[in-house]
Amino acid sequence: MSEQQGSGGTTARAASPRRGGGARRRRRLAWGILGGIALAAIVAVPLWLARPALVDATPVARRDVVRTLVLTGRVRPQGRTQLGTSVSGTVREVLVREGARVTVGQLLARIDDAQAAAGLAQARAALATAMARTRSTREQADLAAQGTRRDAERARALYAQGAISEKEKEDAERAAANAAAELEAASARAGDAASAALSEEARARAAVASAEALLALTRVRAPAAGIVLTRSVEPGDAVVPGQLLMELALDGATELVAYAREENLGDLEPDARAIASADAFPDSTFPARLRWVAPVVNPAQGTVEVRFAIPEPPPYLRADMTISVNVEAARRERALVVPRDLVGEISSTVPWVMIERDGRAVRQAVRLGIRGDRHVEVIDGLTEWTRVLPVQLQPGHRVRVRAIAGDTSRGPVAPEP
Repeated sequence: MSEQQGSGGTTARAASPRRGGGARRRRRLAWGILGGIALAAIVAVPLWLARPALVDATPVARRDVVRTLVLTGRVRPQGRTQLGTSVSGTVREVLVREGARVTVGQLLARIDDAQAAAGLAQARAALATAMARTRSTREQADLAAQGTRRDAERARALYAQGAISEKEKEDAERAAANAAAELEAASARAGDAASAALSEEARARAAVASAEALLALTRVRAPAAGIVLTRSVEPGDAVVPGQLLMELALDGATELVAYAREENLGDLEPDARAIASADAFPDSTFPARLRWVAPVVNPAQGTVEVRFAIPEPPPYLRADMTISVNVEAARRERALVVPRDLVGEISSTVPWVMIERDGRAVRQAVRLGIRGDRHVEVIDGLTEWTRVLPVQLQPGHRVRVRAIAGDTSRGPVAPEP
């Protein structure tokens, strides 16, 4: 029994070296595999890093380029007037409210006119009296003239018929001479009286006109057709000369008023095109044209006032509404352009773009012209269809170029070679 155990023990001890050798072989195999993978990685990574990067390229194209200047302004009616009063009194009626459309001469408000109306009635009565006195003086002068003429004619007729003697003739002649002298004297007296009467009538007429003008001042009327912007009085208010009662926007061409910075004066060309939009209606735009630039600069603000004409004002515009105006400061048709975001150091004196040359990314210096919101004009340094790469690439980096297709915002695309 003990021998079997010994024999069995010997057998077990003989089998242990075989199992240990298999484990060592498996470990060596695993280390070999790991070493192969590491060696492959060491060889493959540099090769992968050296592989050219596939990058998008945008071809230089010809298209219109526009540079705009953005201004903020307000809507202003071309005619705007403030209505006041020249008399003191109490407001009796206010016949319109804000936003009401009025016509020329329409009565808008009335101030107490009792005193002015009484003055007008008194002046008209004085005029009637003066006119009657003038007529009476004229009639008396005419009657006197007619009587002297009849006496003279009668004396001449009797003398011609021989109905009177020579002495009577001489008496008649003296009577005729006296009548003529009396006629001249009467005419002179009548003339003086008539002149005085006419002067009195003229003064009476002037008094009537003055009273009518004073009465008219108690009526506030629209000087032209337009819209009531503000109403500053109510019935029962006491007013004094010079006090503002209402403000009107008169019918006529509507304009936009904005203020540009002094350094932008060179970009403001007469009759320049512009696109405007109201802040209250940002999705709706309308055309405008620059029609006037102020001849002076505001020294405190460093700004200059500019005005824009609106050929067809939209119906939603209101006085003093805030407006954004994009002024066309420069335009070039069919210019050689690249997208603005593909130009490096665009604000410097040496802007550049990234292009592909011999399979590597290189910087190319360019001279720029008009700098639009999305595109810039290239005056020198590039030719049409040159492919421009993203500015993020490092110079010398190996690249494979893939042209952007279907990008209409960046102009036509050159075909792949």
